[in-house]
Amino acid sequence: MIAIPRPRLVHRLFCVTLAAALAACAPSTPARNTSSAIPPPHIDTTTSAHETSRTAVFAGGCFWGMQWVFEHVRGVQRVEAGYAGGQASTARYGIVSSGNTRHAESVRVRYDPAQISYGQLLRVYFSVATDPTQRNRQGPDVGTQYRGVLFTADAEQERIARAYVEQLSTAGVFNRPIVTRIQSLKGFYPAEAYHQDYARQHPRSLYIVVNDAPKITQLRQQLPALYRATPVTYTP
Repeated sequence: MIAIPRPRLVHRLFCVTLAAALAACAPSTPARNTSSAIPPPHIDTTTSAHETSRTAVFAGGCFWGMQWVFEHVRGVQRVEAGYAGGQASTARYGIVSSGNTRHAESVRVRYDPAQISYGQLLRVYFSVATDPTQRNRQGPDVGTQYRGVLFTADAEQERIARAYVEQLSTAGVFNRPIVTRIQSLKGFYPAEAYHQDYARQHPRSLYIVVNDAPKITQLRQQLPALYRATPVTYTP
């Protein structure tokens, strides 16, 4: 994404430049065979009937697409685009887009642990939400603000995340090394209102059509048990 704080101008600029950007930035070979989903995690949390809500924070490219993907996941209650990894004082789009704030564009996912586990959310993340083999970028978006990070909320999330990355690496699921980082969540800062639900509200934007709509199709095809056709919508 380009650091222009007006979605209409972002869309117009991408319509002109996207084809060239994709040709210059896309990896020469796919990270994995996408005809099927990656295997589920061997180590996971158990579903809980006593809790009604848990949260998880993920980063892995533009938060427009990340938010849209998780809004289509069964058991997810709310997804919010925002920033994590840096300080509250720099959690603004125009500053984060410089790549010098330590922030990564992220999403905070609130989910029902009776319906879906943290490990299942990780499976969605690695299967369709991001390419974990791209360092400090994702597709046409380049910079540390687009890096892949699993921001863990507690020791259990960290244990599951590290075990899953090791499992996928040992199995050779991806054709290149996984470079997704795992670090403790220090804070999450919601993004500006015009970023929230951007992909759902602008499905015909060329950026969304090329980069994000295919992820929804892959989610439906690869993980049908976790997919829901009607996404949850963002509410302030």
